[in-house]
Parts: sequence; C-alpha cells; structure tokens
Amino acid sequence: MTLTLVAILSAAALFVAMLVFYEIGRRVGVARLASDPDGLAHGIGAVDGAVFALLGLLIAFTFSGAASRFEARRDLITQEANAIGTAYLRLDLLPGDAQSELRELFRRYVDLRAVVYAEAADRPATEAKLAEAAAMQETIWAKAVAAGRRPDAIAPATMLLLPALNDMIDITTTRVTATRDHPPLVIYLLLAGMSLVGSLLIGYGMAENKRQSWLHTVAFAIVLSLTVYVIVDLEFPRVGLIRVDAADQLLLELRKSMR
Repeated sequence: MTLTLVAILSAAALFVAMLVFYEIGRRVGVARLASDPDGLAHGIGAVDGAVFALLGLLIAFTFSGAASRFEARRDLITQEANAIGTAYLRLDLLPGDAQSELRELFRRYVDLRAVVYAEAADRPATEAKLAEAAAMQETIWAKAVAAGRRPDAIAPATMLLLPALNDMIDITTTRVTATRDHPPLVIYLLLAGMSLVGSLLIGYGMAENKRQSWLHTVAFAIVLSLTVYVIVDLEFPRVGLIRVDAADQLLLELRKSMR
C-alpha cells in the first residue's frame, strides 16, 4: 500500500470519525437536556474556546513546519545543482589530460543524482542508487586528489577544486537527512485526537437545536480532514500529490550543459 493511499484513507477515516463523535456529543447533549430542564452545563464556552484555540495553534504549527520543510527540500536541489556546477567548472584547473575522465564521471554522476529519488516509494531501489552515488563520489574525489598531486598540477588551483567537491558531496547527506526529517507520530495523533474532541464538543453544543445543521458539521469535518491530509502530503513530497519533482529539472538542465 502506497503512502498516498494510506494518507487518503487516514483522512477519510478521520472525516467519518469526526461525524461519529459529533453524533455522540449531540446525543449526550440531548440526554442532558432530557434529564435537566435547566439545559446544558453553563460556562462551557471557555472550555470550548480553549480546545479550539489549541486545535488552531496545532494546525498552524504543523502546517507551517510542513511547508517550511517542503521549501527546504526544494531549495536543497538548487543548492546541489549549484555545487555540482561549480565543481565541474573548476575541473578546468586540473592538467588537461586528467580532465576528460573526470568530466565523464561527473556526467554519469549527474545522471544518477537526477533520478535517485524518482521512485522514493521504493526504499530498496532508492538506497541502492544512493550507495552507487556514494561510490561514484569516492571515485571522483580520489581521481581529483591524484590529479592535483601530479608535478604539472598547480597547487593553488587544486585548493579551489577540492572544497567545491567537498560541498558537492556534503549536500547529498543534507538531502538524505531532509527526506527523513518529519515530526513525531504523536503530533499527528494529537492533531487527530483534538479534531475528534472538537467534533464532540460541537455536537454537544448543538444539542439544543431542534434541527441538526449537517451543513456546518460536514463542512467542519471536511476542512479539518483535508487540512490533515495536505500536511501529511507536504511532509512526503516525493510520493504524494504535492511534489518537488519539478525542481529536479535543474539537475537535468545542468546535465545538458556538461560538454
């Protein structure tokens, strides 16, 4: 089962659960009205306000965090393309006969990096591509160091190339870390729990109405369940509907520029 399907089913389950909790709250309220002619408990508005304020803050923080991580992952692709491009240009500083092999390695490396997350849902395939890229990095580094130690190499020029290669290698680790950076599961459980409690309180508060307002109830459940789905989708931008795949075009354009 794909993560997208899990997220959709989870949002649908939350929607149904919110309607169920609304009905439970309404029935509790109706029972209270039947047993107490004075009506529902007084002073519950403060409790309702506190719960919904906390729910709003939780949604705001989780949504803001997911959006920030989404933008960070997209920016990292740009940073990697710039790092590779800089290192590739600085190959001109090496002896002429050492450049052709390294340029070919760079072209193969960019081809690999452009598709390394193409099938992020297939974890073994992605891990295999990451391992292949790491091995290629070691080869590029070793050959660049060897070329810089040659008698005809210019030492200051080599000192410019190696930091660029180091940045190119480091950014891959940063990207891997970014793909695994997610809030703890308890945050999502708390968000779902607060949504259910909110539905329960709404149902209880509407018990005094002779006719149920299903429009507001369903709209509330739809808005919250969709919000939770979008938050989860932003957290996994390689397997959901909201994706960062368009940013990979930068690596493809860089590959075309390598001659």
